[in-house]
Amino acid sequence: MNYLALDTSAGALTVLVQKGEEVFSSTLPDGAAQHSVRLMPEVDALLSRARLPLSACDFIACTVGPGSFTGIRIGIATVKGLCLAVEKPALAVTSFDILAYAERGGRRLALIDAGGGYFYACGYNAENAVEFAPARVSHEEAEELIAAGYKPVTEGDRALGLMGAVAAMCKNTVPASALKAMYLRRSAAEEGR
Repeated sequence: MNYLALDTSAGALTVLVQKGEEVFSSTLPDGAAQHSVRLMPEVDALLSRARLPLSACDFIACTVGPGSFTGIRIGIATVKGLCLAVEKPALAVTSFDILAYAERGGRRLALIDAGGGYFYACGYNAENAVEFAPARVSHEEAEELIAAGYKPVTEGDRALGLMGAVAAMCKNTVPASALKAMYLRRSAAEEGR
């Protein structure tokens, strides 16, 4: 399996290329304000290192959220453009998938800070199936889920999680035009109206 995968949903920028059994990855920390500048040079560098032309990828994957509004948009727009350029399908993975696949085993609750005392949450069982659907929950609701047996996961090796999520979902590709951001609440501008 050959693919390119991008995670632009967090402060760190993660790019992953798999060529057959070889995996090439890069995580650039603390660059949320730089994703638009750093993404394509990093993609080019990893594809070159792997000696894999983009046209030889089976699909191109990206994180669709939740996370940084701008980061998610950068990733989706980039993947749509690349897929259209080389006529390849796209694969959507969520930020929750990345956290869950970075921390294998048992029931896990992927938690992402949503600000204002809230979290974006998604619960996975030991077989990696979602059993608590993605939602915006209060701190108290998150504590209740943890008390019910979920292990909280708030961070992890993003490249490892991205690789695990892509491997598990690789049969779920869609046309690039079908990629959509996962929003669990309205934007700050919309809520302020």
